[in-house]
Amino acid sequence: MSFVPPNFSDIGKSANDLLGKDYPVGSAKLEVNTTTPNGIKFTVTGNKDNKSGLIGSDLKAKYVDKPRGLSFTETWTTTNVLGAELELENSLAKGLKLSLVGSLLPDKGTKHAKAGVEYKQDYVFTRTSLDLFKGPTILADAVVGNNGFFAGGEVAYDVSDAKVNKYCASLGYIAPLYSVSLLAANKLSLFTASYHHRVNNEVEAAAKATWNKATDSSVAIEVGTKYALDRDAFLKAKVDNTGRLGLGYTQVLRPGIKLALGGLFDTTRLQADVHKVGFSLTFEA
Repeated sequence: MSFVPPNFSDIGKSANDLLGKDYPVGSAKLEVNTTTPNGIKFTVTGNKDNKSGLIGSDLKAKYVDKPRGLSFTETWTTTNVLGAELELENSLAKGLKLSLVGSLLPDKGTKHAKAGVEYKQDYVFTRTSLDLFKGPTILADAVVGNNGFFAGGEVAYDVSDAKVNKYCASLGYIAPLYSVSLLAANKLSLFTASYHHRVNNEVEAAAKATWNKATDSSVAIEVGTKYALDRDAFLKAKVDNTGRLGLGYTQVLRPGIKLALGGLFDTTRLQADVHKVGFSLTFEA
């Protein structure tokens, strides 16, 4: 049986998504997505912080040429950051993706550019990127696996200083209905164990435990669940060892319109003004 392991950044993704996504707390967000007949997708997002009242937004346009495996994305934010990304996938070779990402802040002259190469096939997923203006720094990672088991590592090397800035390692197992992973990050000082289980078509569960060896802190634990009410709505709930309770509700109001409500509550200080609520509204056309 063929098996393509996840890329290093996606290790533990199922658990992270269940515990982190669909909780729009502390802000009000609006997102509008439209697609032109020739395949250009426009995305406009606006976000208002409930505490500060600050509003931020960005405009993104993405063009995809599927036959050639080419995509080009442009972004422009209210902080006047201009960004662009060019990707070429499965064109030169199957499983090979080349990318170039850049951004510019004209007011300050701040520039960022990164070139990347990604290659995946059965049993291996490897990536390398070069940050041209930061160091330059080379970031490389690789994950190998077979029959659901996988192991991987990541390393960052600063060319100008001739030193390794960071290194990480991970291992885990992926099955059709569940996955487990262990990640050692920050030079093997921050350990995270995660677990995700699709119990049935309606119920999912996840848990994550984190321990920072550098601070000798206690283990932080977070557990959560997702329950599908029907094909258009689901509930989410999570709680951590500090007593913070997160609740989320997502509903497709009609085709192309989705509403998400979220709240984060400190159950140890119910009378204090520390709780956060928010919502997001997404339009797709």
